[in-house]
Amino acid sequence: MFSKSVRSVKIGFNTRFLCVVKRSLSVLGRESVRDLASKDGELRVFIVAGEVSGDLIASRFMNSLRKLSPYPIRFTGVGGLLMSQQGLNTLFPMEDIAVMGIWELLPHLRKFRLRLNETVESALTFQPHVVLTVDSKGFSFRFLKHLRARYGPQGLASPQHFHYVAPSFWAWRGGELRLKRLMGFVDHLFCILPFEADICRSNGLAATFVGHPTLEDVLELKNNKCMDNEWKVQGDGEEFRKKYGVSSGSKIISVLPGSRLQEVTRMLPIYARTVELLKDSLSGLTVVIHVAPNKHVEEYISETVREWPVPVVLVPGGSLCMKYNAYSASQIALCTSGTVAVEMQLARLPCAVAYRAHILTEWFIRYKAKVPYISLPNIVLDSPIIPEALFEACTPSQLAPVLLDLMHDESLRQNQITAANKFLSLLNPRQTVGGDSMHHPSLEHTPSVVAASVVLNS
Repeated sequence: MFSKSVRSVKIGFNTRFLCVVKRSLSVLGRESVRDLASKDGELRVFIVAGEVSGDLIASRFMNSLRKLSPYPIRFTGVGGLLMSQQGLNTLFPMEDIAVMGIWELLPHLRKFRLRLNETVESALTFQPHVVLTVDSKGFSFRFLKHLRARYGPQGLASPQHFHYVAPSFWAWRGGELRLKRLMGFVDHLFCILPFEADICRSNGLAATFVGHPTLEDVLELKNNKCMDNEWKVQGDGEEFRKKYGVSSGSKIISVLPGSRLQEVTRMLPIYARTVELLKDSLSGLTVVIHVAPNKHVEEYISETVREWPVPVVLVPGGSLCMKYNAYSASQIALCTSGTVAVEMQLARLPCAVAYRAHILTEWFIRYKAKVPYISLPNIVLDSPIIPEALFEACTPSQLAPVLLDLMHDESLRQNQITAANKFLSLLNPRQTVGGDSMHHPSLEHTPSVVAASVVLNS
């Protein structure tokens, strides 16, 4: 069923549907966002992101909303460095709620509850016209549910609740049933995969396919001359080698251990032992570790890499251009499952995806998952284009030969590069509005612009 949806459904910005949503809100007695902002002379947006990828998505949304809005905007909420650069004074460090998993949350439960209550109280005091949560569904949905409950059983005075990055309901048994439960506290979902919005709407939940946020890397880097044609980013590998003193003969592996401390501490030791197995087979091997802008992650990686068996270059996560320069200099990449798999497609860098979790979380995933893959390119294309080493198969002895094959087998490399074109075209919302999505990346239909437009017209 899922595979059929991926192949057959193409969804875009649906104007008629937005009109239905606006009429429904009117029936509930809720004024439009524009009317509320017009009365108050400003648009107040409470926004929450709980991890590095969400910080980037939210910051781009904030920038787009400010450009489109006819009213001054005030933001408050929870976020990271990029959101602060867009004018957010975060209530507390974003890292306090950056916990993923089921049993992994238990040691942090007390702090999690305190931060949840603090966020709800702050939102009530701020009296926003719009509330937007970005990914981090464990915290986001609890927050939205508690906030809606505080506005009364009918929710007539409640601000509109938007959630950016739909939960992966399609991946789990019973997922669509849980999707219906969101209707009590989520008014509109922003979907980043092409088949999600249709399924949401068929279950009664307003949704818009905005496109995958990583596509905006292309347009952001255009001014930095890192963009090639199509949905592709061509960094400057020579500049990277020169900056970090890496010789032209060195073979470079980009390693992306994750953005949350819990996943980095679990994955990085596995990657270190994998590199130990590779060093004799790959002369002049250099590892480039991409460090997420998370102070706990930065400290852990800086301490850990002193014991690595090969030269290591640490690339801070703040520079988008430098990140893609590093990808361009690399022959392959080893990634912890997540958004980075999409970045690899933009960079046309062959990669392998690995993932381990708490043993009980892994058991839950095996029992509940409906799809056989974990990386988005494989899921969307319904094909094992990218090799995955998951759970008990995620060991150095199994990862090392996979990486060697990727390094030396040109057919494997070319398969990933060829598949990237099709995969990225499916993530672009412009494909549904008559444009040539592959050859004309455009600011008019970026994910953040589409999302900001929906908010302003709700």
